[in-house]
Parts: sequence; structure tokens; C-alpha cells
Amino acid sequence: MRLQSVIRAIYPAQCVACDAQTEAEFGLCGPCWRETQFIGGTICDTCGTPLPGDDDGDILQCDDCMTIARPWDRGRAALIYAGIGRTLVLRLKHSDRTELARPAALWMAKVARDLMRKDTILVPVPLHWTRLARRRYNQAALLVHALGREVGAPVCADALLRTRKTKPLEGHSRHARFEALADAIMPNPKRQSVIAGKPVLLIDDVMTSGATLAAGTTAALAAGASNVSIVTLARVVKSA
Repeated sequence: MRLQSVIRAIYPAQCVACDAQTEAEFGLCGPCWRETQFIGGTICDTCGTPLPGDDDGDILQCDDCMTIARPWDRGRAALIYAGIGRTLVLRLKHSDRTELARPAALWMAKVARDLMRKDTILVPVPLHWTRLARRRYNQAALLVHALGREVGAPVCADALLRTRKTKPLEGHSRHARFEALADAIMPNPKRQSVIAGKPVLLIDDVMTSGATLAAGTTAALAAGASNVSIVTLARVVKSA
């Protein structure tokens, strides 16, 4: 009997959301899969938020992306940040559930592929060093490495630097978020040559206002990226 079979017999695969037994590792059980709000159909081409109506192939934008200047080109998200989607993001971010990056990358790969070019480089939104030391990992970097393996794309995990510590922004207004993130992310001078002239896919765990992703995009463009698109595991939706 193979070692993996022995391990599976002792520790059967469990749902990443509720710990119920599943047939495959790093997946959701049937009930959790049905309750998870995956994003598909008609979406905003700039941030990936779901939109009403049928998908007829037109390029559409949500109200926010029509009123807020987005420095990136296109964007996608895999899940709505609510219910199980929110639980998975918070477990990855705060509960040392680093193994969640693997299934997350599978879901993100499905929405990311139409944004990628042959020479696209995957770059995570960075953490300030003090927060990284306290958390011990950057969840966006975990997602980048897992997504890179899934889609076969190169990764530059330290292309950007968080040069200024910002307070947690949950509950803050949109204006306060953008003000707090202004000039908080800069290109890493040691990695500038890696992304100069290349398309960049900027990765984060969740998009709320887009302030963090805007700061990261601006830094990537300052480093010479030819263009930037974004992909997040989850998207905050007003009606969710």
C-alpha cells in the first residue's frame, strides 16, 4: 500500500470550510460547494464584481469602476466575500490555514486565464514588514505561488514593498482607504528589472474599495510594467 493511501486511511480528506469528509483533498463538500458564491456570468470587466443580466459578450463596468479611476486594466475575482467565501479568506489570512491557498488558486486560475499573456508575471500585494513578522506569512504571496504553479506562470513575490505601515482599514470610508494607502506601496529597486516591460497580474486575497490594489498597480507601473491586471480570491459586493 502506498504511503499516501495509508495517510488517507488515517486522515481522510476533509472539506476546507466545514471539515466534513470529502472524496478529494483541498476541496469543498457538496453542501458547502452549493453555499459558496462563486462569481460567474455577467461581471464588471474592471474588478470582477457580478452584474445583473445575461452575459452577451459586452465589456461592462460596475458603478464603482465607472466613477473611480482604476489604474489597472482588467480585474477578476473568484468568490463573493460573504458566507463561506468570507470564512475562507479570514481563515487564510488570520488562522494559519495556509493550505487554503491551494484550492483558492484553483478557483482563481479559472477567472485569471483570460487576463494572462505568455510573459505575464504574477506579483502579490505586499505586507509591511512589521505585519509580516507578526503574521509570519503574506497570504497574497501564498496565493501567488499557488496560482503560479497552477497556471505555469513566473512569480516575483517581492516585486513590491510596503514602505509605510497602515492601520487596519475595515469599516473605513472609501476616501479614508485611498488616503491611507497613498504612497504606501513602492517598487522594489532590486526587482525592477524583472517586471520592466512585462505585463503584471497583481494578486490579493480580497478587494473592497480597491485602494490597496490601486496603490500596488501604481507601484508596478512605476517599475516599468507594460500593463497591470488584478485577480483576487474574493470581492466585497454591496448586496452580499
